[in-house]
Amino acid sequence: MKKLQQLAIIGSTASGKTALSIDIAKKIDANILSLDSLSIYKEIDIASAKPTKEERQGITHFGIDVLYPNEPFDVTTFVKLYKKAKEESIKEGKELIIVGGTSFYLNVLIKGISKLPKIGKEAQEATQELLTNIEKAHDFLYQKDPSYMKKIKKSDRYRIEKMLNLFFQTKLTPTEYFKANPPQPTITEKLPIYEIEVERDILRKRIELRTQKMLKDGLIDEVFYLEKNYTREPNCMKAIGIKEVLAYFDGYYTKEEMQQRIVIHTAQLAKRQRTFNKSQFLEKTLLSLEGLREVLL
Repeated sequence: MKKLQQLAIIGSTASGKTALSIDIAKKIDANILSLDSLSIYKEIDIASAKPTKEERQGITHFGIDVLYPNEPFDVTTFVKLYKKAKEESIKEGKELIIVGGTSFYLNVLIKGISKLPKIGKEAQEATQELLTNIEKAHDFLYQKDPSYMKKIKKSDRYRIEKMLNLFFQTKLTPTEYFKANPPQPTITEKLPIYEIEVERDILRKRIELRTQKMLKDGLIDEVFYLEKNYTREPNCMKAIGIKEVLAYFDGYYTKEEMQQRIVIHTAQLAKRQRTFNKSQFLEKTLLSLEGLREVLL
């Protein structure tokens, strides 16, 4: 059986990862795994800027159109998707390109994640009782495990709930549990990582153009459909491009202000992505889009 060859492409939003990955996949006969927290959803096509079926040019994409917007997921979903993409690629004799829109998930695949226990009914009930006051719930955990809980904001309901469930189920603090259950990496082979470097002014212009295109393609209609069918409850409805349109519906922004807010928030996201990639991926090739095209194509 042919050994799987794989590489990863990372970079901030609107840096050109998608088009580059498709061109490389065509050249080396590869499948693509998309690590993106919005493209994973069906029916979120414009807000996610996912490649259309025509743009995919027949290349198999894992991690796109997997769940409906009201279906929750966490990082373990991407671990399963990676394993599926790897298995299929080996079976087909193809290579695999991992494209990290949300490179946090790539980091987890490389560095690992601790396996969490199944949470029983009693633990869930104890958690929900404490969660009626989110600050008290945080204080409860902080008193038991200050070193771990100082990394979690008092407003981070999702992570506080997870840690409460863990504590009530195992009777261990997060620090004790994760020490006893160290992270297990999913990707154990050496993985070449390529990051696209884009000058700030150029990236800002690309973000502006992409935002204009999203609105022209029907972003407002897409968000209207999503709200009507799924309400504003799902996490994905708080994503950039969706939350600004909802605020426009509520009369907080004019159409022009809404567009500008999407650009500003996307540029802020790009800055956070660059900072994360710089701190987490030390062994990588960092080049401009044109430079990476020359190296990889």
